[in-house]
Order: sequence, then C-alpha cells, then structure tokens
Amino acid sequence: MNIQDLYDFCISKKGVTEHFPFDEDTLVFKVGGKMFCLTSLKDWENGTPSLNLKCDPERALELRAEYDAINPGYHMSKMHWNTVAFNSDVDDKMMRELINHSYELVFKSLSKKLQNEIII
Repeated sequence: MNIQDLYDFCISKKGVTEHFPFDEDTLVFKVGGKMFCLTSLKDWENGTPSLNLKCDPERALELRAEYDAINPGYHMSKMHWNTVAFNSDVDDKMMRELINHSYELVFKSLSKKLQNEIII
C-alpha cells in the first residue's frame, strides 16, 4: 500500500473528510468530525510510513503481542490507539482491516442522528 492507496481507501468510506488540523505534515481522516486515521507525510517521504488507528482496547493488546509493527499509539491514548508501521509484518490486507476497524469504532460512537446523515 502506498500513500495514494491509503488516501483512496480512506476517502472512499462514507462521510470521510481529510484535514491537517495539527500541522502541514499530519494528514488526518475523520468521520463525523472525529479522527480515525492519522499519518505523517514526511514519514512516507522518508520510507518509514505508519498510521495511528483507533482500536478496541482488548484487541489493541492482542495485536501488539502478535505483530512487531503494532505499538501503542504515538502521541495518542495508549489504551485506544495503535501506531501501525508499514513495511513490516502487517500486510496490506490486515492494514485495511485495521483501518476498517478504526472507522467502524468511530462511526459507532457518533450520535444516531449523525450516523443517519452520513449513511443517507
């Protein structure tokens, strides 16, 4: 997966918007105004890309134990976020599953009214 594949995958989800709320480097994807995926553009340029993704706390611990590339979220809540490095032991299929999981967690946390507005 390259940066364009990541962008296309994330932006294709219902209600997703892209932002640079922190600086010109950190690309953030949001659904309903809430973050579900963050990545550094400089890290992509340097060949060390990673994503910060929301994760169920119990599953986060399991994934960190199973994969070298999955660690507690960098600059995020270590309980609810993972940093997942590319070019390691997480393949593209698994990366997409983790992005989907993050999106679904955030989407489910939105009010029913907002969920319905996004779905329609």
